Amino acid sequence: MDYVAAIDYVDSFINFEKIPQYSYASSFNLDRMRALLGELGDPHQGLKIIHVAGSKGKGSTCAIIASILREAGYRVGLYTSPHLLDVRERIRVEGDIEKKDFIRLIEKIDPSAEKFRDQDLSFFEILTAAAFLYFKEKKVDFAILETGLGGRLDATNVTEPLACGITSISLEHTDKLGDNLAAIAKEKAGIIKKERPVFTVSQRKEVLDVIKEVCREKDAKLYPVQTRCLDTASVQGLSLLGKHQLENASLAIAMVKFIDPKIGEETIKTALKKVDWPGRLQVLQKEPYVILDGAQNTASIKAVLSSIKELFDYKRLICVFGIMSDKDIKGVARELDNASDTVILTRPHNDRAVDPVKLKENFQKAKTRVTSNTREALDAALVIAQKEDLVLVTGSLYLVGEALILTPSVGQV
Repeated sequence: MDYVAAIDYVDSFINFEKIPQYSYASSFNLDRMRALLGELGDPHQGLKIIHVAGSKGKGSTCAIIASILREAGYRVGLYTSPHLLDVRERIRVEGDIEKKDFIRLIEKIDPSAEKFRDQDLSFFEILTAAAFLYFKEKKVDFAILETGLGGRLDATNVTEPLACGITSISLEHTDKLGDNLAAIAKEKAGIIKKERPVFTVSQRKEVLDVIKEVCREKDAKLYPVQTRCLDTASVQGLSLLGKHQLENASLAIAMVKFIDPKIGEETIKTALKKVDWPGRLQVLQKEPYVILDGAQNTASIKAVLSSIKELFDYKRLICVFGIMSDKDIKGVARELDNASDTVILTRPHNDRAVDPVKLKENFQKAKTRVTSNTREALDAALVIAQKEDLVLVTGSLYLVGEALILTPSVGQV
């Protein structure tokens, strides 16, 4: 099996990241995941897990935690999703998993995976199993897991973590997780385990009430994290742009200090300067600015729009926008419609992506143009943009990943 064959094999299993319609409750099955891991020798058991769920910022939070722990001298495994350019980005120990290791792990998983193929074993479950195997092989000191969807039924939720983190919760995946904040919070809080500490950023009252109730049920101590109490000196050098990243950093720092109280401020400062998390307010070029951010719900896009106003001096905002069908389409579109001069609507290469013709129905104020793919959309935006303008590519990390491939990067500013 070569690398292409390994990817093709993983892709041969059901991929809920690309399927527009599926039943969340019946498709996600932790018993199936536990059975697969049992066949593989339960590689997840014995790992020191830090588990993070939430609607926005969970990937950034995981990346910050990993950077701090690495700077403190620990060997760290990091499992995140989705990827931007290559599936190997999801599984990291001192960099992305090497192709030869990925191939070897998929070959190892293959015989066990085939036993569950007719039970709708998924692409994500196979990658999660590969991550556990890899982290065990590498003898990582800590494994940091970002949930894929929700939390309660997510494949990562077969573990007993040292600590759980819950980032900001907002409306998302409403067709799967519930049509109100309390229902979504219940799914996210599903990662909370008996007598294990839980850390959360400031939340809406209905969200915090749910988290508190689950903590009571699980006899888990809750640690609310207040960004305003964060030592601002320690985050001055944070490499991730945007005020909203301070909230993610505050959560990450609180969790790390709980895990190892001996980690000092200098270690944290140095680590924050080294955080690498592409696709989040990532600046690809100047004159005009081309900025990428995979904001896909109302809270996220508000944070992005606020940040670019504060950080960049530009005349017109031109957006390249494509989004998945299970995201907060109306909410994100409303914010972009109010903030943008022109919106180039497109469709990333994913079955869940919304037809740009349908997206156009959500725009009344901004000028709009419909394009059929990411390349056409980027070309259209760059033709329109003058040197003093800003092009924001947003709405989906799949769109951001395609833009990264198509747009020559000149380094992050």
